[in-house]
Amino acid sequence: MPDTARVIDDMTEMVASMSPILQPGTFVFCTMFANADTTEAMKVAKAMIHEDEGVSLILERSDAVRLGFIFDATWSQITLMVYSSLEGVGLTSSVSSALAQRGIACNMVAGTHHDHLFVPSRRAQDAMEVLRALQQEAQSYMP
Repeated sequence: MPDTARVIDDMTEMVASMSPILQPGTFVFCTMFANADTTEAMKVAKAMIHEDEGVSLILERSDAVRLGFIFDATWSQITLMVYSSLEGVGLTSSVSSALAQRGIACNMVAGTHHDHLFVPSRRAQDAMEVLRALQQEAQSYMP
């Protein structure tokens, strides 16, 4: 994190400062079972989590196809550029609630520095509009 960045934990300030960015690429969620060659998938994964059923991966669609993974939907990644605290309360619920009101699915992944949303690719622009409106509304409450 840059020295000038300040970690924010106030809900209104997190939302007001989130500055969503639509990342390039198309992503998929897939599961890697007891696979003999997991090295390449692990190298290119955007994220992974170990579950009882196997390792869930978020991969670029092209990497998933190349590696032979099965997936059922494509997703776009939106990064919230606010340095939100991992202990901050309300950002995830504010964002997911606003998207849900417009019927947009959202899978949130928290990184150390930013939160990342994966929304259906066909709804990415709609999601960006919702997030910008939510941010502007929160900014109106800031001093």
